[in-house]
Amino acid sequence: MRGFWLLVAALIGGVLVWQGRPWLEQRAAPPIEVVPRAITPAGDLAADEKATIELFERSKGSVVFITTTQLVRDFWSRNLFSVPRGAGSGFVWDNDGHIITNNHVVQGASEAKVRLNDGRDYSAKLVGASPAHDIAVLRISVPDRQPAALPIGTSADLKVGQKVFAIGNPFGLDWSLTTGVVSALDRSLPAEDGRTIIEHLIQTDAAINPGNSGGPLLDSSGRLIGINTAIFSPSGAYAGVGFAMPVDTVNRVAPQLIAKGKYTRPVLGISTDEQLNQLIAKQLGVKGVAVLNIEAGSPAEAAGLRAARRAPDGGIVPGDIITAIDGKAVDNVARLINRLDEHKVGDTITLTVQREGKPAELKAVLKEGA
Repeated sequence: MRGFWLLVAALIGGVLVWQGRPWLEQRAAPPIEVVPRAITPAGDLAADEKATIELFERSKGSVVFITTTQLVRDFWSRNLFSVPRGAGSGFVWDNDGHIITNNHVVQGASEAKVRLNDGRDYSAKLVGASPAHDIAVLRISVPDRQPAALPIGTSADLKVGQKVFAIGNPFGLDWSLTTGVVSALDRSLPAEDGRTIIEHLIQTDAAINPGNSGGPLLDSSGRLIGINTAIFSPSGAYAGVGFAMPVDTVNRVAPQLIAKGKYTRPVLGISTDEQLNQLIAKQLGVKGVAVLNIEAGSPAEAAGLRAARRAPDGGIVPGDIITAIDGKAVDNVARLINRLDEHKVGDTITLTVQREGKPAELKAVLKEGA
């Protein structure tokens, strides 16, 4: 028994010695002077890094942070309260204080505030909006140090693979820069009005998240080439697929919003119906838009378009089926509206129609819609 306890004591002693050894060594060793590590000298930044930094520094002052509020009436007291509604991005369009953003950023808001990159805040007035294009124009009054407008590029000559840069306020993290490339061109998405299609969208893998909406998409020269508009993501966050409204569309729509407060589409002066259109197109075996009615004095009437008519037996005799505008295919009503929207009031367009089973071409001069 005595041997057992001697063994236990020896084990305990060994453990104590082992555990206390570092402390004994530290006490016995001379003190060590602890200093920060020496910094390794940095090499020169790569050329593309310098270019990206310069682009951001040059452009960030033209990008704004937009917050919106909405008036809500208390159920019990009937008092009105202003509650936060959302946030987004925008950019300076001109030297008159006009700010471009997405319509969905400000839609339904009772008040919008714009914060500049230098921290100044201004109340914004809604000048005009086009839900069909998801574009809105705000205006702020800046007494001095007016922020510069972004230089405007073109989206007609973009190439898949070229670099793009997005600046915005994702999740409220202001003035964030993301980079990527043009992933694809001429993408289409349904507009918020549910009646039209937004076409010619730029697809990019530059990170676009909630809060980026309305911010600029820039090319490597710092020119505006699009408005960051939408993301494709099951989770609602970045998934590598973002969409931007092309600047050529913005440059066509924004001046009208500034001048008239609304966007007026060029029209032919015809009546259409998508459901009837699908039935007629299926019956005739042709893809296009059936002309159901023609307004008196309209471009369609002047061009000689023929509308559908009632047959003696009560059926419908198809009129002209519009299959293309200026050689670009038209296969449904939304596509027809977008083909017309690519033109201005007063433009002459070439209509390709199917008439009594044979193709024909007509010229029409577009007029301003109601």
